[in-house]
Amino acid sequence: MKRKGLYILIALALGGAGAVHAQDNTASATSSSTPTSSYDGRWYIAPTVGGYYNDTDRNTNSRQFYYGLGVGRYFSPNFSLDFFFDRTKRDRDNYVDGVYTGGGKWANNNYGVAARYYFLDWNAWRPYLLGGVIGSYHQNSNDNGWDPAAEVGLGVSKTVTDSTDVRVEAGWRYDWDDKTQPSKNGYGDWFLGFSIVSRIGAPPAPPAPPPPPPAPDCSKQFRNGVNLCDNKCPDLPEGTIVGPDGCPQKVVIDLRGVNFKFDRPKKGEKDIAKSLAEPTKDSLAILDQAVDTLQRYPQVKVTVAGYTDSVGTAEYNQGLSERRAKIVYDYLIGHGISADRLIGPVGHGKNDPIDTNDTDAGRARNRRTELQVQQ
Repeated sequence: MKRKGLYILIALALGGAGAVHAQDNTASATSSSTPTSSYDGRWYIAPTVGGYYNDTDRNTNSRQFYYGLGVGRYFSPNFSLDFFFDRTKRDRDNYVDGVYTGGGKWANNNYGVAARYYFLDWNAWRPYLLGGVIGSYHQNSNDNGWDPAAEVGLGVSKTVTDSTDVRVEAGWRYDWDDKTQPSKNGYGDWFLGFSIVSRIGAPPAPPAPPPPPPAPDCSKQFRNGVNLCDNKCPDLPEGTIVGPDGCPQKVVIDLRGVNFKFDRPKKGEKDIAKSLAEPTKDSLAILDQAVDTLQRYPQVKVTVAGYTDSVGTAEYNQGLSERRAKIVYDYLIGHGISADRLIGPVGHGKNDPIDTNDTDAGRARNRRTELQVQQ
């Protein structure tokens, strides 16, 4: 075959590979120019062109092109197997050791199986090892016939789209031909090849995500008094004061406005309304708001503390402050607040005033009871 014909065959082989790839992209809506991220086990075709540096014992020109076609697939992310055919023609020397040989062509049609083992990630430039076994059919003026052959080599491969790789490899091929030249037995040739690997068919669909784990049955599980289905902060220690969403909540129970009449309650007095400063209904409304807050935050505990103004002896004011704390304590229990959430009652006498004791208004504000939240 003339060299012009060889170039035509090479162009046809590469054109065929491009046509297969174009059809693949047209047929598959999932095909794109983005490389796949993992192992792809589709069958592929691999048109190949390359060159030989011939064994000098062949007594031919030292270099020439070869062309071929492989069909194969990856059987794992690191292993592929190709069935291939390639062909080359060598110009024989007219003279060998001064003896005229008649020249002519020395052609080889090679049919074989090549295994490749790859390293690194699928989308990287992947070096690989090559090994293959071949049946070589040689044609020349002396003999036509079959001989075994084998090849080893190294290469590098790169995935460039979801259906295309490029592959460059170099290696050494040994042909046990012992008939073409009676005085020679076997030839070792170096080769360099370039292939475009085109996968056939639509890219594989990505694996389905694993099903979500079953939702825990949290309908009967609580943390800090909040159902775990609604708890946004389930890792907080038990006993933390939290809001309805289970997250930390600072609770303030303000009893400002709940003030007592001078020298009330008297010893043994049980009706808190008679002891409260006017207007009594305003003070009772504030106490009822405190009850509501304690009911909404069942993990909150409070200290019930009573205070007086500075009028009177310290001993008398101490007892009066305790009576004020006790009457509020009893009011809370009477409205459904559990005693184990109340600390006290505690009296502080005339200590810790919140206003001056030099005016009637200041002394009135100091006659009070506080609910001190235990955070």
